[in-house]
This record gives sequence, C-alpha cells and structure tokens, in this order.
Amino acid sequence: MGISRHIVFALLMALFMNSAHADNRLLHEFSTSPRSNGEQKWRIGYFEGGAYRAYYDTLRSVVEGLMELGWIDMMEVPDSNSKSTQALWAWLSTNATSEYIEFASGAHYSANWDQETRERLREELINRLNEQKDLDLIFAMGTWAGKDLANDEHSTPTIVMSASDPVHSEIIDSIRDSGRDHIYARVDPLRYERQLRVFHDVIGFKKLGVAYEDTQDGRSYAAMDLVQKVAKERGFEVVRCFTQSDIADQQQAGRSVVECFDKLVTEVDAIYITSQGGVNAQTIPTLVSIANEHRIPTFSQAGFTEVEYGFLLSLSRSSYKPVGLFLAATVAKVLNGASPRQLDQLFEESPTIAINLKTAELIGLYLYADVLAAADKIYREIATPN
Repeated sequence: MGISRHIVFALLMALFMNSAHADNRLLHEFSTSPRSNGEQKWRIGYFEGGAYRAYYDTLRSVVEGLMELGWIDMMEVPDSNSKSTQALWAWLSTNATSEYIEFASGAHYSANWDQETRERLREELINRLNEQKDLDLIFAMGTWAGKDLANDEHSTPTIVMSASDPVHSEIIDSIRDSGRDHIYARVDPLRYERQLRVFHDVIGFKKLGVAYEDTQDGRSYAAMDLVQKVAKERGFEVVRCFTQSDIADQQQAGRSVVECFDKLVTEVDAIYITSQGGVNAQTIPTLVSIANEHRIPTFSQAGFTEVEYGFLLSLSRSSYKPVGLFLAATVAKVLNGASPRQLDQLFEESPTIAINLKTAELIGLYLYADVLAAADKIYREIATPN
C-alpha cells in the first residue's frame, strides 16, 4: 500500500465512522429548539484551568452554534488575537442578546495555571453552585476544569469541552457513559492514533521524540498511552523529554519546551509536538527553527494553524464549526431537560491534512504528487504567529 493510499484509507474510515455516529445522534428525542426558563433566563457559567488558544476558539464556536439553533440572536462575535476567554465572556455577558440564555457576569473562572488558585476557585465555584444556585449550567473548559467539577460535590449540569482525553483523565467513566448524571464530556478516541499513523506513513521514522509534562494531566494531553500503542504496533522507539506546562509562569513553560527540542533534535528523526502551555505564539518560531535547522520532520498535534507557522504536518479539524454546533446542540438538549449522562459523547471530526511545503524544502523532504494530492491545506511559506 502506497503512502497516499494509507492516508486516503484513514480519512475514508474516519469519515465513515463520523457519519455513522451522526446518524445515531439523530435518534435522540431531545429537542434543540429554544426553551424559556419561565420569567428568568438560563444562566451559564464558565471554568478553565488557564488561558489556552483552543479554549477561546471552542467557546466562540459554541456561541455561534447556539446562534444557529436560535438560542442567541445572530450577531458577529469579535475575533481576538489575544484569544482571551475572559475578554470574550465579558463581551458576551454585555452584548449577546437572547430571550433564553445569558452568560452570567462574574461567572467566568480561570485558575491561570496556578495550583493554589485552582483549588481556591474550585471550592468557590462549587459553593456557589450549592448555596447561591444562580447558575443553571457550566462550561468546563479543558482537563483541569473537567476534573475539578466531575464529582458528586454538586449536581449542576456540566459540559466538559476541549479535554484531550476525558476517559484517561478520569473525568468520565467511558466513551459511552460519563458515570454521573450531571456530567458530559465530548470524546474523539481515535484522533491521536490517526495522527500518529499518518505521520509514520509519510515519514517512516525510527525514533519519535515527544516533549511533555510528566504528570497525569501532561501524559493525557500528549496522549502518551496512544503514542506507546502505535509505537509498539509500528516498531518505532519513543524518546521522551519532560517539560513544564500547567504552571503560572508560561515563559518558563516555553523555555522548558525549547530546551527539550534542543535535546531531542540530536537523538530522534521526527518530533510529535503535543499541546501544552509552552507551545505558543512566542515559542513556535524558535521550535520551528531548531527542528528545521536539524532537518527533523515535525507533526503538530494541535492542528493546521501550527503548520502554517512552520511545523511540517498535521491531521486535524478543518474548523471549529462542526464541533461547536455539536456542543451547542448538547447544551440545548440539556436546557430542554436531558440529563447530560443520557447524551452521546462521541463525536469524531472529519480530518484535514495540512502540509508546509517551505518546511519540507528546508529539511530536504521530497513529497510525492500523490501525498500532496491527499492534502487539504498546503502552505508554501512559513508565517509568523500574531
């Protein structure tokens, strides 16, 4: 089987599974139509571990999905280079017009990747849910927030979004069952396996470098169990380097990733760049430069935006719109009376292959025409992050 056939086969299988699951979701009887909450609006709160660009994009896409479903009046949601969910929440609480829901002012909680702040806010939010009872639903963004609210200390419906692996993070019991009536977490269990198989099909590396924080959450973000699974199946070695990620000092997090890249490029023949705090707009140009100078192929776990900035490859969502609409429908069903535990958590996104041709040129990698034909996004230059 040729390289492009591997890719096309993987994509077709993913599309088939995605369509099948979409058909199953249509069988649910819960409505997504707007429903009033008597004389009051449904009040939504938000909790995150800290600032992360995917959290902003996910939140914005969910809001736009709620607009499509009629829960919020149609309007242009402002984009922001800062990718600040706090700024977006402040805008929503003031400007989003709706007869049905409101993004509660003063209900945006961010721990800023500080453990002490995390513990304090967790207690504060759970006390609010139990005592004030002024929030009807919570958006828990990311693994930290999901783990902090997936417990029996409250009963407020909680939709966990943008968690890398909610099963292995122990946010939910399984793909099919969250384990708690008030908890829901979207899952795409084959996403990272698809990435690793395509990367290996294209490059055929023998030693794969992975930099990640050596904690339960860090291993979950990096999908290390799946990295090991594919490595065993394909017969390549995994070379690890440990970073700092979920810390308040994001400059130090960035330095730790740069140090790992300096080390890995002398030991491996490919690098899988995992999602973490130290991989950001400030560090990506340096990371790209280190890898390209040593002619090391790179694969972005996060997606095509990082390929635009110079990493070689990615297999990811083409946009946040499909997952945003799916999560918006989930929110709508809960507000219509569904228990979060009753709803389908499985949503596999249609994958998009992205390639940076300038990076391929710099590392001396020749990409055959059939590989390029399989790509959905091709970048001919290395862009600078905003």
